[in-house]
Amino acid sequence: MKPLILTIDKTMENNHPHTTAPYVNSEFKAALHGKCPKCRTGDMFATGAMNLFGQRMNEKCPHCGFHFEIEPGYFYVAMFVSYGMNVAILVTCGILTYMLTGSENPWLYCAATLIPAFLLSPFTYRYSRIVLLFWLTPGVHFEPEKAKPDYVDPFKDLKR
Repeated sequence: MKPLILTIDKTMENNHPHTTAPYVNSEFKAALHGKCPKCRTGDMFATGAMNLFGQRMNEKCPHCGFHFEIEPGYFYVAMFVSYGMNVAILVTCGILTYMLTGSENPWLYCAATLIPAFLLSPFTYRYSRIVLLFWLTPGVHFEPEKAKPDYVDPFKDLKR
């Protein structure tokens, strides 16, 4: 009698037939890794997350062709999201400085709040745009058919 051997069908990954290159299942995980909100496969950014002086965003998704800047000036709204993130960083660092030192020296607070805000600026730049595209833009949702490795945008030649 032959032993029973189970094989894994790679075409059924992520519960999506005919997908061999898996996309990121979770919306939060896709946002955390900076993946395209439409296909969750292509990268939104051409550079690493903590590249201090060279953050560069791709113009369109390398996998599905989705244009990230939906209209001219679209990412000006990301400044408001970035502002909220920076306020959270400044308040947190200020409270931690007070709790740890109890000092009233304003120069200590300036250094303890502005240095982390400057060092985390690549984080706030990147994730303010990601938050804007994933959760604050109506009409931008995950489309599983665009996650297929053989997906070709039918309107590729008509766009921009």
